[in-house]
Amino acid sequence: MFKALSCWFGVLLLLTSQPVQAAPINQAVLAGGCFWCLEHDLEKLPGVLDVQSGYSGGDKPNPTYKQVSAGGTGYVESVAVRFDPEKLSYAALLRSYWRNVDPTDGNGQFCDRGDSYRPVIFVADASQRSTAEASAAAAKAELKSPKPLQVAIEPLKRFWPAEDYHQNYADLNTAKYNFYRWSCGRDARLDAVWGKKARKGVMWSSLPLKAGKPR
Repeated sequence: MFKALSCWFGVLLLLTSQPVQAAPINQAVLAGGCFWCLEHDLEKLPGVLDVQSGYSGGDKPNPTYKQVSAGGTGYVESVAVRFDPEKLSYAALLRSYWRNVDPTDGNGQFCDRGDSYRPVIFVADASQRSTAEASAAAAKAELKSPKPLQVAIEPLKRFWPAEDYHQNYADLNTAKYNFYRWSCGRDARLDAVWGKKARKGVMWSSLPLKAGKPR
C-alpha cells in the first residue's frame, strides 16, 4: 500500500513540476524618423508589451547617439517592439507603423534629415519579410502612388538599445516632447499623407488584425 501511494505521489509530483509554457512573444524592429515619436505612437497599441528606442542597420558594436546622428555609420534610429502575437499580429503592427511615417520620403522623416532618420522595416526572417512586402503593397495601393515607396525592407542585423535618457522620452519629458513633435511638423505631414482619420484604426482587409483571424 505504501509503495503504491509513493508511486502515485511520484507521478503527481512529475506532472505538477512540468514547466508552464510561456506565452509567445514576438519582436519587430522598425525605423521611422525620431525614435521618441515612434516609441510613443506604437507603445499604446493593444497587444504591445514594450517598446525600446535604439539603433539598427550598422556594423560597429555599441553605437552611441552622437555617432549615429553624425551619419556615416549605417545605423538608423529605430525601435524594438515586443508584442503578443495572440493579441496583435505583425501585419496589424505594420499597419500602424505605415500610418506613422511618411513613406514618400526616403531621405529622413519630417524635420529630421539624413540617413540616420530614413524609414526602414527590419525583418528577422522570411515570414516577416513576406508580411512586410505585403504591407508595402497595401500602402502603395491605398496612397495610389505611381512611384515606389521609400520605406526600405532590410534584414535585421542587431538592435542596440539607445542611451537611458532616450527611453520613454515622451512620458518623462512631456513638454519638451510635445514642442519637438509640433515644431517638427510630424502630425501635420502625416495628416497630409494619410488623411486626418488614417491613424485612427483604419484596417486593410487583405491583412488580418489578429493572427489567423482575418477581418
